[in-house]
Amino acid sequence: RQAGEALSILLILDNGSVATGDCAAVQYSGASGRDPLFLAATYETLFHTHIKDQLIGLDVDDFLTHVRYFDQLTIEGKRLHTALRYGISQALLEACAISHKLPVAAMVRRLYDLDETTYHAIPIFAQSGDERMLNVDKMIIKEADVLPHALINNIDTKLGRQGELLLAYVTWLKDRILSKRLSDTYAPILHIDVYGTIGIIFDEDTERMTAYLKTLADAASPLQLRIEGPVDCGNQAGTIQALKALKQSLDAQHIPIEIVADEWCNTFEDVVAFIQEDCAHMIQVKTPDLGSVHNTIEALLYCQAHGVGAYSGGTCNETNLSAQITTSIAIATNAKQVLAKPGMGTDEGIMIVKNHMARELALLRRLTR
Repeated sequence: RQAGEALSILLILDNGSVATGDCAAVQYSGASGRDPLFLAATYETLFHTHIKDQLIGLDVDDFLTHVRYFDQLTIEGKRLHTALRYGISQALLEACAISHKLPVAAMVRRLYDLDETTYHAIPIFAQSGDERMLNVDKMIIKEADVLPHALINNIDTKLGRQGELLLAYVTWLKDRILSKRLSDTYAPILHIDVYGTIGIIFDEDTERMTAYLKTLADAASPLQLRIEGPVDCGNQAGTIQALKALKQSLDAQHIPIEIVADEWCNTFEDVVAFIQEDCAHMIQVKTPDLGSVHNTIEALLYCQAHGVGAYSGGTCNETNLSAQITTSIAIATNAKQVLAKPGMGTDEGIMIVKNHMARELALLRRLTR
């Protein structure tokens, strides 16, 4: 392990306001078709050499033209690292919102000609990291809408060779929520990321995976269960087909479990490909992977238009600023859920996302009045 790095882009506007965006990449850089590790010093040099002068003097009102330009810009034959595109576009979106004296969510609605009269809170998905028991108690006390992520990325210590460790965890998780919740009405959705490990232990056999997932759904009942990344074939085409077969099997048997796609779904075009193959109930739009935030906006809207759960995700390896602006985007697009980020300590992610959402909604309610 090593510390994650970010690069802050600060745009000073003519009126003296400052718009900020943070360049950051996902925790698992370089995996599943992603860009390589983001090192701030390396890309700061590239920014000053090739990008800074192109930002000076831009009309911030023309947001979509500018972000599409930087999203496709190539330097020495290569597109900008997704983290650079991510941070630059955040700053340009905030600059546009400042120019119009609007909250970011309202600015997004206006840019995409969406309804500007109704806004609502988006369910927040808290992530536990490896403290998958202690942090669950924090989530229950704070009444997180969706939990706990759980980071099931090791077969021998977290899943079990027959899936027995995860089954025991889901059973404990359900019992813990029902016994410790402060209100009988609190019934969070259980969302667990397994990083393709279920496919590994069952040799990607659809029938065996289906049978196992049914035991998890039964253990979770009466709570709804989502499993993210149940199978990863090491490439996009294989992963899509394996997920598709699994989803069809689960749906045919009316097993109350939702499949969430993540790995190999790194771009807007990838989101379209996954949805067209009907291989998941929900898509994680992993915000840093999509580069420019306009891709995130359009991917979330595409999910909504096609009846697939739009999960505005991301990574623990982000910053408070990137978390805030993508939370505003989740509000603007009516995402089905938004990730509590950054970090995996639970408290910080919930605090940053929930408090920003409360402030943004207060401003939006004032506008609609």
